[in-house]
Amino acid sequence: MILGREKEKAILSKLLKSKRAEFLAIYGRRRIGKTYLIHEFFKDKGVYLEVTGSNKATKKEQLKNFHREYQALFPEDIPSALPEEWSDLFNLLLLAIQKIDPEIRFILFIDELPWLASPKSGFLAALDYFWNRHLSRLPNVLLIVCGSAAHWIIKKVVNDKGGLHGRLSAQIPLQAFNLEESEKFMHEQGIRLKRKQVVELYMGMGGVAKYMLHLPLGKSSTQIINDLCFSSHGPLFSEFPKLYESLFDASEKHIAIVRALAKRRHGINQKELLKEVGISQGGGASDILDELEASGFIMSMPAYGKQIKERAYRLIDEYSFFYLTWIEGIKGNILRSFDKEYWNKMWGTPAWYAWAGYAFESICLKHSEQIKKSLGIAGVTTAESHWQYVPPKSSKDTGAEIDLIIDRADNCIHLCEMQFCDSEIIIDKAYAKKLEQKKELFQKITGTHKTLFLTLITPYGVKENEHYIGLIDQQLTIDSLFSTPILT
Repeated sequence: MILGREKEKAILSKLLKSKRAEFLAIYGRRRIGKTYLIHEFFKDKGVYLEVTGSNKATKKEQLKNFHREYQALFPEDIPSALPEEWSDLFNLLLLAIQKIDPEIRFILFIDELPWLASPKSGFLAALDYFWNRHLSRLPNVLLIVCGSAAHWIIKKVVNDKGGLHGRLSAQIPLQAFNLEESEKFMHEQGIRLKRKQVVELYMGMGGVAKYMLHLPLGKSSTQIINDLCFSSHGPLFSEFPKLYESLFDASEKHIAIVRALAKRRHGINQKELLKEVGISQGGGASDILDELEASGFIMSMPAYGKQIKERAYRLIDEYSFFYLTWIEGIKGNILRSFDKEYWNKMWGTPAWYAWAGYAFESICLKHSEQIKKSLGIAGVTTAESHWQYVPPKSSKDTGAEIDLIIDRADNCIHLCEMQFCDSEIIIDKAYAKKLEQKKELFQKITGTHKTLFLTLITPYGVKENEHYIGLIDQQLTIDSLFSTPILT
């Protein structure tokens, strides 16, 4: 059973029903369910061959693995010896494909392509020739390539300037589950938590399918995170370094950037970020940032009214932020079993609320489409950005920052304020003044003539008292981040 992934399943269904050869690339970070999606969708829909690259395996080992899968699917065509070159193995496969009824789809799924196509392996060149010369002319063929190294797939396949240029029929940049999909995934496992607790779990591990397979029954979100992250045997205790090492060559620079962003709660521009981590503007710096963004670890948002180059980067991978904030600094203590109830005790402390506030903001940024739907503006063209004002020393103005601005094509702007709390928010006089000043300052500094809507997003809503009326234009609860009504 494939939960969620409705857009992706629609693409796969279209390719399956096509009457011509099709070529799909799917990519995304490890453990989010790329292989599961393809395998479960296609395993019983034709003649299905799945092969997987092995990390750091030799060419002979990769050939042997591919050949073994080929033999299992076509046992009557077993050759006398293992081919020494990829072109020879592809020729054997071609002969087998040509014997298949042309009315039956043949699906070739090549998983972890970057590991197969290592330097000097010759795999990519052989695949290039195999597709262009043969497979693309067989109308029942569907070729699917997949990889966790998202930037590699984009560079070598999606944007290839060689033989694969323009050959793709479709691409799927698979992301982690959103909140709604995560909730459904939990329900399928018998785990039914209130939505605030679903969000708290998401803050710690994101919507990574593999991580959610570890969720136990009958425990709160706090207890679950305590078990998974703060035990030497917990599956998320030491996941962080393995995660980056498996995705990126020379991952030290990627990790350095992620560490720097974990300390900058409101984002930082590229020039300042690279200076902070000691990476020059050249030397592949842009590639590193692109790789992290394509893999869903960081996000770059434009500054309102500024040029594209002034985009600010922020860390949006929930697990990475959680690990660097809470786990890494006490790993030695965890190994000594210093406090088996550590996270249960940290819940609700000032440090917890500081972390939760940033994590909630990031989740809202990632769920901007759900927010727009809840605001009733899903059909309006919009642009999302952030805004920060640092006054000069001579100014009497105070600084201000707005993490999410939704600029509408119908001359309206939503200034979104996100607050994570345990109950309905009550706006007092001081907070009302702060919000009003922020709105007035934005209008003054930007000079906009558009209508401004002050929009609050909180778990349980905002009490409509005398400070609320006339100041707050819309309020959204945590349900706005889920696309459907509360599941019962």
